[in-house]
Amino acid sequence: MAIPVARSAARGWPHLPRRTARLRLTLLYGGLFLACGAILLAVSYVLVKQATAPWGANVHMAVARSSQARVPADPLTGHRGGRALPPGQVSRLVGLLGKQIAATTLRQVLIDAPIALAIVTVIALALGWLVAGRVLRPLATITAAARRISASSLNQRLALRGPDDELKALGDTLDELFARLEAAFDTQRHFVANASHELRTPLTRERAMLQVALDDPGTTAETWRGVAAEVLASNTEQESLIEALLALASGEGGLGQREPVDLAAITSEILLAARPEAARRGLSLDAVTGPAPLLGDKLLAERLVANLIDNAVRHNIAGGHVQISTATRDGRAVLTVVNTGPAIPPEAVGRLFQPFLRLGGRRIHHDNGHGLGLSIVRAIAAAHGASITAHARRGGGLAIEVTFLPAASAVGNPSGPSAPDDRLRVR
Repeated sequence: MAIPVARSAARGWPHLPRRTARLRLTLLYGGLFLACGAILLAVSYVLVKQATAPWGANVHMAVARSSQARVPADPLTGHRGGRALPPGQVSRLVGLLGKQIAATTLRQVLIDAPIALAIVTVIALALGWLVAGRVLRPLATITAAARRISASSLNQRLALRGPDDELKALGDTLDELFARLEAAFDTQRHFVANASHELRTPLTRERAMLQVALDDPGTTAETWRGVAAEVLASNTEQESLIEALLALASGEGGLGQREPVDLAAITSEILLAARPEAARRGLSLDAVTGPAPLLGDKLLAERLVANLIDNAVRHNIAGGHVQISTATRDGRAVLTVVNTGPAIPPEAVGRLFQPFLRLGGRRIHHDNGHGLGLSIVRAIAAAHGASITAHARRGGGLAIEVTFLPAASAVGNPSGPSAPDDRLRVR
């Protein structure tokens, strides 16, 4: 029986107020005001004491200078005393009177001033509570809006109004963050849907081939051999797609560490490997590889260069050409890839950097690649803080220029991939 009683008693204890920012600011304001008032009270006490201390001495000197002092007349009889008091006695009496007045004044200061300080402190606490609530009101708006916003409602914004202060800057920053999150979520949903479709299509084709071979009683070993070859080719296609997806995820994940990378050497190696395919398609490759050092991830930089060159070779015309150059411009490594090819509407250039899409927003065909080449380029460039400039060439083809950060900026921002679309400029 004792335990329930203890519990009920514990429940009856008053709870301390929650230590909110408003309460802390109010107590801070009140504490500062009380401290300043106490200091002012102490200074006033010292000044009053110094002002009243010499009063008795001054009176003593004044009485000493006077020749004599007479007793004042009796107010009832009108008789005036004729005997003068000794100057020393008058001086002592006036000195005692001065000390009593000074002591009374100091006592009054010590009694009345703290009472007044306590009353004003209470008023200051009340005013501090109101002012703190007024100042922190935008934070309450931000908190309520942030609780409402979720993955399914990222289109909402805080849209704070008021003076351009730190809280307004915080609200604007959160609005920009919500906008980037909304774009990232939309991109992720679109990407997952497309990737699922691209991975499901070869699996469905493989299952159909195997099912047809199993249902046909006349299937021979040669037929099974052909089916196996087609399944292996489909598996190779899936492996290529999965590697591309992993590369895209690595690029979008940012960089862990940076190391010196020779962009010119990487480009020369990849060009050497791409020349047989270009020759088979009847294309000419022209390269000018000037020094272009940068700080980044070497494997991702290799994939960026390889995808740009592969895109320029794959989407070209018979007898066309590809021009590749590396250089350093204002301390920045620059890679430029220009190729001939089919005519591209200027408004369609941006769509080329979206996953699994080609001109006109149509889905890619696997004979032209997996549709992730330029998407990977954009993600890797964003991971390095690089900017991409792309424009359609007059007469057909595409020109792409990737400009990396200077080495000093890359060291100062080792992991800062920005949103890919923010660094993609289409002209």
